[in-house]
Order: sequence, then structure tokens, then C-alpha cells
Amino acid sequence: MLLPRQNDLVATTYYHIPTSYVMATTKLREPTMSPRGWCYKYTCRYSLYTRTKLGYIFHKRQIRKAQERYPAGHSRTQPTIINGIKIIPVPILSDNYSYVVIDTASNMAVVVDPADPQPVQACLEEEGVALQAVLCTHKHWDHSGGNRALKRLYRSCRVYGNAMDNIPGLTHPLSDKDTIDFGARLHFRAFYTPGHTVGHMIYMLDGRVIGGPSSLFSGDLVFLSGCGRMFEGNASTMLSSLDTVGSLNDDTLLWPGHEYAEDNLLFAAEVEPCNVVREQKLQWVLQQRGQRLCTCPSTLAEEKQYNPFLRSHSQDLQRALGLQQKQDEDWTLYRARVLEELRRRKDIYKDR
Repeated sequence: MLLPRQNDLVATTYYHIPTSYVMATTKLREPTMSPRGWCYKYTCRYSLYTRTKLGYIFHKRQIRKAQERYPAGHSRTQPTIINGIKIIPVPILSDNYSYVVIDTASNMAVVVDPADPQPVQACLEEEGVALQAVLCTHKHWDHSGGNRALKRLYRSCRVYGNAMDNIPGLTHPLSDKDTIDFGARLHFRAFYTPGHTVGHMIYMLDGRVIGGPSSLFSGDLVFLSGCGRMFEGNASTMLSSLDTVGSLNDDTLLWPGHEYAEDNLLFAAEVEPCNVVREQKLQWVLQQRGQRLCTCPSTLAEEKQYNPFLRSHSQDLQRALGLQQKQDEDWTLYRARVLEELRRRKDIYKDR
């Protein structure tokens, strides 16, 4: 849900409250409340959610509910091994993925976005590895909720992320294109990709070091056939971040923060019904999800063919949206307008 930060009662920046939190608090809204009054009260609730212990308490409640519904996790996952580097998706909550990345030669491990420390710790213990660090893409509890607990459990564990995002347990602030090395083979590069949140980062594991493809851990920036909502940025900001992803090598593996593949591809089918590659991927995803199997990773080569949010330059997509570049309109600004329309339609599709 979109929620404005109030500055003298002027909405300027947008934030996210999980849908379940919205449902839990909507009943408190009075039917006769004005839109401005409603926004003000929601701003107060958002502040409680993000800046007090209530937010963490709510997150823990969501974890308990997900564990009751999915005792073995929302999806069945398998590790991917690339020349001795093992990547294990860990299903968390109702559709999140954390990732445990292991160098099997040194038994060093790095965790990406540990929303719930318990299944992550169980994975680390089962693999018999030493946790070196947490790489956190952004502040939302469903990506950062386990940071502090893992730091307590593993005293030498460092927590990396962007200081602008107020990430729980942060010990090592990062800037755009910073490199982080763990031993001889786990070499990561951080990219600053605002839009979903003001300090969102993505992390690329360098494949050149291990003689294989790179792996991109994209948080809530890019999903299989989708992208995150623009809670703390405009379309131009988000486009710049998406272009960062688009500039990476086609063989890069994409490891997103959520299992949204089926929903995203069904939306893409409404936007580009004649996209053959998208239809083929949808059929594969439907088979996977029918067995509750994980759908990641995809590759950036695939995403560039069927992910509409990476295709704002496509004339076919622009025509499907009924958009045309205006006379003297800057090309990048036009693409931002295409992205904004796509996101608007996706939000309506998701909420209907």
C-alpha cells in the first residue's frame, strides 16, 4: 500500500506497509474520515510500524503465521552449485527468499536478506559453515528482520548495507560499486539502486573469480518478470536503477527477494499477450509452482525478453500501453513515463 510522508500535510515520498498490516488496521479507520485525515492517521501507524518495537513484533507475528501455514517453507528449493560455490534459497514468510552463499572450499558463508534467523541458522548448521556476513538489500522487515539475531549468534558476523536505509544491525555501510571480498572466491560488488526504498542496494557475486556466471541478488528491485513498487522514489529514479541491472551481462543469474514469478508473468501476459518467450516461461513456471518448486534463478538474458519493467525501450510494449513519445520529449523521460504507466497497471492488477 502507498502511504505518504507528511510535510506540512503535503505528500512527498511513498512508503510501504505490508498488506497484512493494512488489513489488520483498516478496521480502525472511521467511515467518515477525510482522505487527509486518513493519510495522517496512517502516517502515525506507519511510524509505529517502522520506528518502534511494534513493527518488529508484527513481523514476528507474520513469521509465526507463515510457519503454521507452511511448516516446511512456502516452496521446495534445491541448491545451485557453480564450481564449488553453493547458493541455497531459504524460503521465509509466505513468499520471501533469503540466500545462503557458501564457498565449499573454505566453508565460508554469506547470507543475503535473512528475514527470519531460524531457518537461516538451521541451513548454516546443516551445511557446517561459518557465517562471515549478512548482505542486506534494504530496511523492510521481511528482508532485515534477522540481522541482529544472526549478529548475536555469530559474533564475527558483519552486516552490510546502505546507511541511508536505517538497516537493523548495520556494521559496515556501503556506497555504490563498493566491493566486498570474503576469502579468495566470494567477491561481491554492491550497486546503489534506489526507488523501492531510498537506500536499496543489490549485490553481484563475481563469476569471473570462479569461472562461471555472476549471480545478482536483487532484493525488491527486480523479480522474475517484475520489479518492486516505487515506495521511496519516482519513475526516473527507478528507471535508473533498472538500467543498472540491464547493463549487466546476459548470463548473470537473477536471485530475487520474492517468489512472485507466476503473478508477474500473468500480468505480463495482459501487457504483451503475443510475447512467445514470456508464454514459454509462464508454462514452465506454472509447472514448477504446481509442485511448489522454486522458480529462481532466471537469467538476465531471459528477463530482457519478457520482463516488461526491463523493456521500457520496446516499441511493441509502448504501443501495447497506448503511449507515444511526445515531440521534443527526452528519451529517458519518455521511458520513465512508460515505466510509471506499467507500475500503475501492475498495482491495479495486484490489488484487484
